[in-house]
Amino acid sequence: QVQLVESGGGLVQAGGSLRLSCAASGRTFSSYAVGWFRQAPGKERVIVAAISRSGGSTYYQNSVKGRFTVSRDNAKNTVYLQMTSLKPEDTSVYYCAAKSTYVSSSYYLEGYRAWGQGTQVTVSS
Repeated sequence: QVQLVESGGGLVQAGGSLRLSCAASGRTFSSYAVGWFRQAPGKERVIVAAISRSGGSTYYQNSVKGRFTVSRDNAKNTVYLQMTSLKPEDTSVYYCAAKSTYVSSSYYLEGYRAWGQGTQVTVSS
C-alpha cells in the first residue's frame, strides 16, 4: 500500500495562494489515481479535485473550478494542488488519497483506500 504525506498548508489571507503537495512512498505512484479532499469542522469530507494516473484527466468541484489546479510529477512521486484566489470558505483540513487502478486515463471520485494525515488550510478574511 502506498503511504501519503501532505504538506504546504498554512494561514493565508483571502485572495492569496498556497500549493499543497502529496508525497507518496512505498509503491509505484504512477499506478495510482489521486484525489484531493477537504473537511471543514462539523462537515463531511468532500472531494475537491482528482487526477488520473497519467495526469491527463482531471476533475474539479464546481466551487474550486478556475481557482485550483491539480497536477502530478510521477518521477517525484508527488501530486500538487495549486490553490489561488483563496476564500475563507476554503478553510479546511485537506487530504490526499490514492486509488490503485489499471486505467491510466480515469480519475475517481470515490473508492480511495490510501489516505494522508491531512494538512490544515486557513484563509482569513
